[in-house]
Amino acid sequence: MSETTHDSAVALSAPPSPDDGLSAAELARKYGLAVSGARPPLGEYARQLWERRHFILAFSRAKLTAQYSKAKLGQVWQVATPLLNAVVYFFIFGVLMGAHGKMSTSTYIPFLVTGVFVFTFTQTSAMAGVRAIAGNLGLVRALHFPRAALPISFALQQLQQLLYSMIVLFVMLIGFGHYPKPSWLLILPTLALQFCFNTGLAMILARAGSRTPDLAQLLPFLLRTWMYASGVMYSLVDQLKKTKAPEWLIDVLGANPAAVFIDLMRFALIDGFGSDKLPPHVWALAGGWALLFGVGGFVYFWKAEEQYGRG
Repeated sequence: MSETTHDSAVALSAPPSPDDGLSAAELARKYGLAVSGARPPLGEYARQLWERRHFILAFSRAKLTAQYSKAKLGQVWQVATPLLNAVVYFFIFGVLMGAHGKMSTSTYIPFLVTGVFVFTFTQTSAMAGVRAIAGNLGLVRALHFPRAALPISFALQQLQQLLYSMIVLFVMLIGFGHYPKPSWLLILPTLALQFCFNTGLAMILARAGSRTPDLAQLLPFLLRTWMYASGVMYSLVDQLKKTKAPEWLIDVLGANPAAVFIDLMRFALIDGFGSDKLPPHVWALAGGWALLFGVGGFVYFWKAEEQYGRG
C-alpha cells in the first residue's frame, strides 16, 4: 500500500468530531470566541477608556508639545495665534466697522479677546476631531485600543492650549481694569461644560471624517460661518435688535452653544457684562448642550467602533 493510500485510509477511519455540522456562529458561542475587533458593549467600552486615561493624557501632552516643535518661537504660538486673530478682528470690526457700539475700548478689547479665545477652543477641537481617525490610521491599524481615545485626547490637547491662553487673558483683563472677583470662579464650570460639548463634537466629526475625508476641507468654512453667528466680534443681541430681527431669530442665535459658552465666560470675567446680556436659562442651555453632545457624541462614535481603520 502506498503512503498516500495509507493516509487516506487513516483519514477515512477517524472518528467523527462532535463539532461536525456546527456553523461558525454556533462554534463561537460554544467555545466563548469573539470576532476580532468587534465592538464591545457600551459600559465595557467606557471602562476600557478609563483604564487608558494615562495614555490619553500623555498622548494629548505629546501632541501639544510637538505642535509647534519646528517653529522658532515654539509654544509661544499657542497664545500668539489666537491673540493675533483678536488683533485682526479688532482692527476690522472695532476700528473700521465700529462694532463695539457703546462699549469703551477698555471693555471691548477684553470682550473681543475672550470671545476669540473661547470660540477658538471649540474651533480647534472640531478641526482636530475631524482628522482624529483619518489622520492616525497607522496607529489605529497597528494597536488595539478604544478609538474614542483619539478624539478625546485631541479635545484635551485644545483644553490645555486654552489654559495657556487664559493666563494672557487674565493679565489683559487686569491691565484694562477688570480685576479678579468671585464671578471668576464661574470659569471652572463653564470650561467643564464646554469641554464636554467639544469632546462630543470631536467624536461626531471623527466618525464622519473617517468615512468622508473631504469633510476636513469643508469644515473651516462651516466654522467661520458659525463664528460670525456667535457674536465673537460684537454683541450678537444688540446687532440683531438694531436690524429689527424677529424675536425667535434672536432666541435661536443666542442659544447656539458657541454663543452660550462665550457669553458665560464674558459674564464671569468682564465688568459691565451683566446677566441682562445672557439668554434665558443660560446654565440650563449650557448643561443641555454639554449633555446632548457629550453623551450623544460618545454613543454615536461607539456605534462605528469596529469600522475605524478598515477599508
